[in-house]
Amino acid sequence: MTADETVEFRTAAQAWLAEDPDPDTVAELQAVLAVGDEAGLIDRFGAKLEFGTAGLRGAVGAGPNRMNRVVVIRAAAGLCAYLKANGLTNGPVLIGYDARHKSDVFARDTAAVVRGAGLDAVLLDRPLPTPVVAFGIRHLGAVAGVVVTASHNPPQDNGYKVYLGDGSQIVPPADIEIAAAIDAVGALADVPRGDDWQTMGDELLGAYLDRIASLVPADAPRSINAVYTPLHGVGRDLVVSAVQRAGFAVPKVVGSQAEPDPDFPTVSFPNPEEPGAIDAALALARAEGADIAVANDPDADRCAVAVPDASAEGGWRMLRGDELGGLLGEFLLSSRPDGVAACSIVSSSLLSKIAAAYGVRFADTLTGFKWIGRVPELVFGYEEALGYCVDPEAVKDKDGISTLVRVLQLAAGAKAQGRTLLDLLDDLANKYGLHATDQLSVRVDDLGLIVDAMTRLRSTPPVVLGGLRVELAEDLNLGAGGLPPTEGLRYQLQGGARVVVRPSGTEPKLKCYLEVVVPVEGGVVADARAKAVKSLAAIKADLAVAAGIS
Repeated sequence: MTADETVEFRTAAQAWLAEDPDPDTVAELQAVLAVGDEAGLIDRFGAKLEFGTAGLRGAVGAGPNRMNRVVVIRAAAGLCAYLKANGLTNGPVLIGYDARHKSDVFARDTAAVVRGAGLDAVLLDRPLPTPVVAFGIRHLGAVAGVVVTASHNPPQDNGYKVYLGDGSQIVPPADIEIAAAIDAVGALADVPRGDDWQTMGDELLGAYLDRIASLVPADAPRSINAVYTPLHGVGRDLVVSAVQRAGFAVPKVVGSQAEPDPDFPTVSFPNPEEPGAIDAALALARAEGADIAVANDPDADRCAVAVPDASAEGGWRMLRGDELGGLLGEFLLSSRPDGVAACSIVSSSLLSKIAAAYGVRFADTLTGFKWIGRVPELVFGYEEALGYCVDPEAVKDKDGISTLVRVLQLAAGAKAQGRTLLDLLDDLANKYGLHATDQLSVRVDDLGLIVDAMTRLRSTPPVVLGGLRVELAEDLNLGAGGLPPTEGLRYQLQGGARVVVRPSGTEPKLKCYLEVVVPVEGGVVADARAKAVKSLAAIKADLAVAAGIS
């Protein structure tokens, strides 16, 4: 860092200290300045958190490149300016939060800014799952919603998620307009704040739980022995209530992960997709002789499922997101609802075939529930990253709690017939062909490596992957398939196989989504699975070489 840059960053830090209302981040920044930590200054002040369709997300700390009270107050002021400029003032802003570090503080700051802007604010009275806000927006007629959460990110992170009055997450151009309004916020001292917001809890939760209970018919089988983990998040109390209200036995909860804990002490990453994250739940399931194990991520908008499998290590295996998506799709679409089923372009093509079989319209969307949730006439939507929307009339977003109840219903129904979810997966394979998916995911410290990989694939696109000919290569940045442009590449391979490569929108990862479709011959699904495993491994190896990430 040059002498001029040192002066510039130290001046910016001193200006930050002058308006930061949080003694914790003030002390942190003072310590950075006191020891002359130039790298720490650059990291905090050399960039800023950018507001996008996912809102804000980053590590908690001082400076514009961190999540803190200054950043949150400015974000709330910008959101309010956007709402007022667009005449979206005839209802409250609903504000929820999880149990991460500073979540409650950031939520109260948001409520204060909303009231200072002359808008009504409703603040949830305790840490609660994200789907409660998605439900509450339409239930209360809110003009917007905010959830302070970083979902399944590492413990040091927090975030700021924004919905508009339709109950869906924001999409362009709303994100760009809100970001511009945030940039236009002046001195923090000039942001008006009030303290007379409304709080809400049990009334809204009762309506939400009643809605979930109504999804399960009175005559549906309900005998199922389940184990559950909230992964140190905020799902436990609502899951227990939802399961009870729907008529199922309360699942046995993993004790070491039952209480909300922002440090997530028993897992490396609080994401049920990550290896080892649900090991404690599987251990309890084995000890209890359970029929099924279910998990939520920390803000309970995702749902993971594991089942006994004699062929798996430890006798249990977790279902892939696409496997559960196919099971729920068959379950919910078999009644031939009048509407549209949807999944993201990185999810399995199986749902489109299920929809066609039952005369249900189908839509592909870009990645993320901000797109899936706003599909007109949606009756079921999912994405492979364990996000499912099983009741879009009530929640136009992924909802790990209503999904969990639906999964228990599906598993109990199978059990009543002497069958399991694995049997139902075999049914899908026999009916539609085996759709097997896998993922090549590379976490990086240098985001330039992701740029390099995408550049390499664009300049030298593969012609064969895993012995399968690439029949079509699409640059999603050009708006392929009638979809809005997005950073990514899609390859259609012979035999219905498919590869999608894209940078993660929330983590420093390059994600590659693979799918092969293998016919089941003679009803022997095991043979088809073995072929699929080999084919996916071959595609993954070739793709890693082509992208330069092997």
